[in-house]
Amino acid sequence: MQYAKLGRTDCRVSRLGFGAMRMPMKDGRVNRDLAIPMIHRAFEGGVNYIDTAVGYCGHDSQRVVGEALKGWRDRIVVSTKNHYFDDNEREWWKNLEDSLERLDVDCIDIYNTHGVNAAALEEKVRPRVAGWLVKARDRGLIRHICTSFHDNNEALRKVVDFGLYECITLQYNMLDRQLEDGIAYAHEKGIGVIAMGPVGGGRLGEPNEQLAKGLPWIERIPELALRFVLSNAGVTMALSGMSTMRQVEENLAVASDNRTLSDQERAQINAHLDRLRKMADLCCTGCGYCKPCPQEVDIPAVFGLYNSARVYGLWQGARAGYAGLAGDGKRKAADACVDCGECEEKCPQRIPIRKQLKEAHKALAAAPDRQP
Repeated sequence: MQYAKLGRTDCRVSRLGFGAMRMPMKDGRVNRDLAIPMIHRAFEGGVNYIDTAVGYCGHDSQRVVGEALKGWRDRIVVSTKNHYFDDNEREWWKNLEDSLERLDVDCIDIYNTHGVNAAALEEKVRPRVAGWLVKARDRGLIRHICTSFHDNNEALRKVVDFGLYECITLQYNMLDRQLEDGIAYAHEKGIGVIAMGPVGGGRLGEPNEQLAKGLPWIERIPELALRFVLSNAGVTMALSGMSTMRQVEENLAVASDNRTLSDQERAQINAHLDRLRKMADLCCTGCGYCKPCPQEVDIPAVFGLYNSARVYGLWQGARAGYAGLAGDGKRKAADACVDCGECEEKCPQRIPIRKQLKEAHKALAAAPDRQP
């Protein structure tokens, strides 16, 4: 296993972390018979960092992590998050106390504000939450103040410059490279960067001819995705939400291999992905000018899923996303279109939206084993 220092903390962490968000479930709870052996196998393979949060796995994740830590606590860096930002300080402390109890630890190594963006930083963290975090650290209940992050590069720079956080967990993978500038800036300032979603929330876990062209010597896309993230000099760790023992074994094999992608290989992958993205942009840029649809069809969402399948070859994930879109009760799938044409009048690219909606529905609503 490869290891690295985590930003300004005193932690030396494995370059692969165990994300306890996607553990196997049974009857609304984590299936301990499957999950705990997975966690222990990761620990045995050298993983020394595990991340959870209050609401993960139906609010059961922290308890399972606590059970899995028995006999391992002194060797593992434990990370969890507090999602509360409002002005009831007692509620914030209750989350911390609950986490300590569920994890069955006296002190949490990495304590994160959960999902900070620019607005939350300025309106909530700076005026009050920051003080609570420092107080918890001074009391010895947490060791390091960190955050997970969901926003753009400008906001990421503000979070870095705020000076409170010692490491930042953020979204980064082959399909989502928008934060690369901010990652480089954080690294330059000595902040640890943990990349969550290195295999795109499972989207990069399926066989894929299009993405395989990016680097032919790598046989499986999950391996390519993980190597891509770990080859970024600004990334300290890839935090993978593993849900099967096979994923654990495959990720351990990659993270234990000292080979990394060269600058030339990264450039080759980036060029290939840029070509694919331009193909997607020719169809729909997601500008949203076509909205609102009188029938509540979420046109950009439909086309985004269709592009991820048609352009990137991610059919399995796209079909699952389309099924969720059709069933979420708030938005409607493409088959709700009644051919009124309002969207086409507003589209700056003059896309034949009605025709493409029909094509998208036919492809995305097809049986899993059928691929156009």
